[in-house]
Amino acid sequence: MKHPYPFGGQFLPEILMTPIQTLSENWEALQRDPDFRKELDDLLKSYAGRPTPLTEIKNFAKAIDGPRIFLKREDLLHTGAHKINNALGQCLLAKHLGKTRVIAETGAGQHGVATATACAHLGLECVVYMGATDIERQRPNVEKMQILEAQIIPVIQGSATLKEAINEALRDWSTNYESSHYCLGSAVGPAPYPEMVRSFQSIISYEIKEQLQVLNCGVVDLLIACVGGGSNSIGFFHHFIPNESVKLVGVEAGGKGNKPGEHAARFSGGSPGVLHGCYTYLLQNEEGQIQSTHSISAGLDYPAIGPDHAALYESGRASYVAVTDDEALDAFHLLVKSEGIIPALESSHALAYLMKIAPTLDKKSIVIVNLSGRGDKDLSQIIHYKEGKK
Repeated sequence: MKHPYPFGGQFLPEILMTPIQTLSENWEALQRDPDFRKELDDLLKSYAGRPTPLTEIKNFAKAIDGPRIFLKREDLLHTGAHKINNALGQCLLAKHLGKTRVIAETGAGQHGVATATACAHLGLECVVYMGATDIERQRPNVEKMQILEAQIIPVIQGSATLKEAINEALRDWSTNYESSHYCLGSAVGPAPYPEMVRSFQSIISYEIKEQLQVLNCGVVDLLIACVGGGSNSIGFFHHFIPNESVKLVGVEAGGKGNKPGEHAARFSGGSPGVLHGCYTYLLQNEEGQIQSTHSISAGLDYPAIGPDHAALYESGRASYVAVTDDEALDAFHLLVKSEGIIPALESSHALAYLMKIAPTLDKKSIVIVNLSGRGDKDLSQIIHYKEGKK
């Protein structure tokens, strides 16, 4: 398919062009600054808890008649998810640029918690925009942000989820960019955000390559990760993209059905368009209006996907599939029961797809699933969901 633009770009109102161009110039300089990289590496090791381990889950593999399966344990990081990798990177960047205030959006709350944590550590003011719907279903993370003294601003427009939170964060940044940095949490948005987030999250795949050598367990055959905006998955894939013998699979939210508004599967139900400053795949109607989405997982409940993933999809380098809410919950419970690990609902989508295909895989093959976060934040929602099913 021939598209009018390459995926990505900067599709923004004029009021945001000055801050985004200034950020682009500063990012180009800072990413090559050895002092900045060393300071970030030190924070990731001594504060965030990197490197995270690879854990082989033999009981889970046996239960699903699967091959050798490893989890990349981003759930063991400080704040409980991969989001801290990017939050520390961007908040440190903000400090180097002389900003005193950081703006963030959040869906599942993990990016909000990570940004509030990084701001507290680095001495920055933190403002978090969060949809009212997500505030209700992710109460534990809201309470963490409040303890961390972040200002949480509820967003009640539209579906009151992640899309609307990003809208409000961009409005704030357009007014306050001289003192504020917008710490976007996923690999979406106008350039240079997708590149920045990918760079900060690529530590995940970098570590895996080193860990596989130490474990001497062979060559990985398949990588599986959940995909909302796409930050955990693009960081997880990044260093393996040149090696075409490694299969890459991203798992979207199939929600509760195939109709518009029942899912958040951009590749099976969407088309190329522009949202939040970049050209990518998104869920829209024939008139280009953004469709509503649904997922039991707040972190996957977003109508667009990062432009890197759009390019990987169209090139055929990565495959993208969808699993339902119920399938994700089944995977959640099986991992808890078989391994004593409580995964985030986002990560449970990746596990659910592996459960589907496990019997067809060579038993000697090696699969790694990115366990992007832990499920503490989801427990009350899971209980309510089960009660509603009775």
